[in-house]
Amino acid sequence: MLNYFPKYFSNRAMLIYFAGLVCCLLIFFRYSMNWFFYITGIVAVVGFFYFSNFLTIKWKHISKKIFTKNLLTTALILRLVWMVFSYFYYMSQTGTPFDWGGGDALGYDSSAIDVANHIKTGDFNIFKVYLDIMGPSDTGYISYLGVMYWITGNSIFVTRLLKVIYSVITCFLIYNLAKRNFGENTGRIAGIMAMLMPHFIYYCGSHLKETEMLFLTVAFVERADYILRNRKFNFINIAVPIALAISLFFFRTVLGATALMAFFTAVVFSSKKMVGWGKRFLVGIWIVVAVGYFMGGKIATELEQVWENREGHSEAGMEFRATRAGGNAFAKYAGTAVFAPIIFTIPFPSMIDIEHQPVQQMLNGTNFVKNITSFFTIMGIFLLFYRKKWREHILILVFLIGYLAIIANSGFAQSERFHFPSVPFALVIASYGISQMNNNKKKYFNLHLFIIFAAIIVWNWYKLAGRGMI
Repeated sequence: MLNYFPKYFSNRAMLIYFAGLVCCLLIFFRYSMNWFFYITGIVAVVGFFYFSNFLTIKWKHISKKIFTKNLLTTALILRLVWMVFSYFYYMSQTGTPFDWGGGDALGYDSSAIDVANHIKTGDFNIFKVYLDIMGPSDTGYISYLGVMYWITGNSIFVTRLLKVIYSVITCFLIYNLAKRNFGENTGRIAGIMAMLMPHFIYYCGSHLKETEMLFLTVAFVERADYILRNRKFNFINIAVPIALAISLFFFRTVLGATALMAFFTAVVFSSKKMVGWGKRFLVGIWIVVAVGYFMGGKIATELEQVWENREGHSEAGMEFRATRAGGNAFAKYAGTAVFAPIIFTIPFPSMIDIEHQPVQQMLNGTNFVKNITSFFTIMGIFLLFYRKKWREHILILVFLIGYLAIIANSGFAQSERFHFPSVPFALVIASYGISQMNNNKKKYFNLHLFIIFAAIIVWNWYKLAGRGMI
């Protein structure tokens, strides 16, 4: 069993990234990206793969206390540097602390200012107003942001500083979760990869809800896993993961539903050695009560709409992308049948200049990291089922596979933001997959690299050809 991320894999991953970057530059030279996006991609890929190898070796023999200190300190520095840099970089590019176009971030900001202003006048009915207007999915973040604005005087900088703290804690929770499931060595691999994961770092400089949502999601799974594996438990221990699961409904409805489904499935199907019949009954009853009490009204209505719209939702979303102004005419040929087999791996990196898509270009290296780590995630899942150990880790598996199955059947299968909640658990399983690597499995990794390289070229051609640019 490996207790580090081998250089064999990290070096080849970086090599394929540079090969893809150079090929896209030469083949699609007329549409080459801004120089800054080449830098962000290179920093993301080299920073993740080089230091995943270097730090998993350097930190593998230090004490748990020192490892935890190093993990938290390094995570804090990385996120703080990016948060401050991106704040002033966006100011120089757009005149605001928001990225190009602002999108949902500007909407959250204006709504939060409105909430803060109402709180100042003592009008707390504003939370119900937004719940009625927007439904549960975004109300949680707007309410949270509004309260933070009320406390900090509408400070964007302070609220992003809090995102840094949430993201650092998330890294520690991922380490804990992986350690409890697969042991200390595998936990350290997962913790270091989470610390270096460019997805997690990027959203600390964004005003979107992703960082807070991820923190709540990981906290839920970590606490639920703790309950399932701990012989002693009480009302508070049970109430915490259920409350966290309920909170997710107010960030993304399907995320809350997936959380409760995963928790209930784990209670029912976990091995008897891990979860006795008494615990199954008590925790199961609490989940059922929570579902019955909280999932009424607007939450139930929103879930019902999601269920009713599941048929052809992915295809409809792709049709819209094909016909809208500036859309890709080829998008209509994509759908669940295309996305489902590669849902662990997508989205592929955009390494060419497409109008109105600077964020996708900035994240080219970030998406590549996910493309590569997906190999270890898939390998880890396969080994758990092949070795019949899946029941010991069913909570993580059901949450990961269940959520991605929903995304594959939606209109957002190619959206990096909608994959984001699954990334921590994909990393936990990937850390297990890495620990099980040997010479016999290297050939599969090399095949995966070849497929990713080809997919990068095809994906960037597709983005240009579908818009009639080549």
